Amino acid sequence: NPEEAKIAREVSPIYQTDKIIRPVFVVQGANDPRVNINESDQIVTALRAKGLYVPYMVKYNEGHGFYREENRMDFYGAMMGFLAKYLK
Repeated sequence: NPEEAKIAREVSPIYQTDKIIRPVFVVQGANDPRVNINESDQIVTALRAKGLYVPYMVKYNEGHGFYREENRMDFYGAMMGFLAKYLK
């Protein structure tokens, strides 16, 4: 459906990278059935190509959301550091 494709393109982050001007912290579970890791790789590559700081955390034993405690703790620590630095 062309209308659905148009809407998807308008809201998809990969087509909005020209509007992103701040650092972005990308987190991905490699086994995520909803967000394919290739999509996260694409946005990270595109934003880094613009010179943006883009930390990228991939957990290879997770899916959509981090359920293992060690992964959650790693994520929380990294996110808190990122937010402390960039939310001023």
